[in-house]
Amino acid sequence: MDKKDKVVSNFLWRFLERVGAQGVTFIVSVVLARILDPDVYGTLALVTVFTTIMQVFVDSGMGNALIQKKDADDLDFSTVFYFNIAVCLLLYGIMFLAAPFIADFYKSPELTPVIRVLSLTLVISGVKNVQQAYVSRNMLFKRFFFATLGGTLGAAVIGIWMALRGYGVWALVAQNLFNLFVDTLILWLTVKWRPKLCFSFERLKILFSYGWKLLLSSLIDTTYRDLRSLVIGKLYSKADLAYYTKGQQFPSLIVSNINTSIDSVLLPTMSKEQDNRERVKAMTRRAISISSYIMWPLMIGLAVCARPLVILVLTEKWLPCVFFLRIYCIIFAFYPIHTANLNAIKAMGRSDLFLILEILKKVVGFTLLISTMWISVEAMAYSMLLTNVASQIINSWPNKKLLNYSYLEQLKDILPSIGLSLLMGAVIYFFQYLPLHSALILMIQFICGAAFYLLGSHLLKFESYEYVMSIAKKYLKRA
Repeated sequence: MDKKDKVVSNFLWRFLERVGAQGVTFIVSVVLARILDPDVYGTLALVTVFTTIMQVFVDSGMGNALIQKKDADDLDFSTVFYFNIAVCLLLYGIMFLAAPFIADFYKSPELTPVIRVLSLTLVISGVKNVQQAYVSRNMLFKRFFFATLGGTLGAAVIGIWMALRGYGVWALVAQNLFNLFVDTLILWLTVKWRPKLCFSFERLKILFSYGWKLLLSSLIDTTYRDLRSLVIGKLYSKADLAYYTKGQQFPSLIVSNINTSIDSVLLPTMSKEQDNRERVKAMTRRAISISSYIMWPLMIGLAVCARPLVILVLTEKWLPCVFFLRIYCIIFAFYPIHTANLNAIKAMGRSDLFLILEILKKVVGFTLLISTMWISVEAMAYSMLLTNVASQIINSWPNKKLLNYSYLEQLKDILPSIGLSLLMGAVIYFFQYLPLHSALILMIQFICGAAFYLLGSHLLKFESYEYVMSIAKKYLKRA
């Protein structure tokens, strides 16, 4: 298998893993949303604000350092493994002790046991993290497919059963814990790497010199993103937080499948070519063009169909989330620019630039958040949209020099996809006024939208369309 085929094959396995896992998760979330009240989801969202921030210490920095390092060996992997376990046990201890204070902050004493149990995900993640880095570095993404799907299916059964039995928020907690535990167990059973009885402070220092900047960058980014949830939970109601979170979930379901797949494959692939600037530029350009070609019609279509979709899937009690869903569709549509640019910077070994960019973006973001947090939750969502526009420009800035690939060039590469997607959205928008059942309207919108976009791509001879079709034909012939 040549290098191009290997990249595409690993992308497809990662994409299938994401689609399978997120598809099952989405179906389960729909069932649970019908059973549980928005306040229950709001309670879990309050807790995950803190566990997600702690999770950054596990998922970022050292894992990326192992992937980026050219000559990483067993000593490097074993060193990071033992370091991660120690850090995760420390983090769990902090969350266990902090739980009553967090509960008191929200004036919800029932949060204390929820925080202490859900924080066990930190310890499980510490066991899993280095295995993930090993899979990514060696491009073994088929392993993720079996591990993730096994955990997701088992968690689905447990979550729904507990919700039907009236366990409330504990159904969601158990679902999260079981999913991660089984995912980790299967990964350990299917991936051959095991930690050796060795540790090197020298190697840890080398890896940490690269990884700490990515860790701090991710910590700033995650804290900033979750700060909105913290503010909403404190200044507004749990239901408001649930609507905001659920509105983000729909577009995130689609984007995370594509974006995570590209992100996972792109960094190790680019890292292998880090000495060839033209090659990294070509990869960055292809990643932005292809993922935008796929992402934009999906996001515009989802935004147009948001109201009937929410009524059909979640029922009318979740209608307030439609506004947030549409805002996040626009935000997520631009994610290919963020992902490709940042991966290029990491692959070139410039974690220092990565950190500087994160600080700049968050200065803008914090300013807009503070200026809108007292107005309304909707105003905060608009501030997120403005922050996203500024972040695109900031993320692309270093690559004008590193890769000779400016933000204007990047916009030029994706403008055809944006234009055709907007036109498609305008066409299918009016179908919602047909005197038909919501399910039938959505089906008509989907079929007509897909046909319009693909036909337009063919007639206009989009390069991204022709590339995707060539890859699809190649794999269909093999099948």
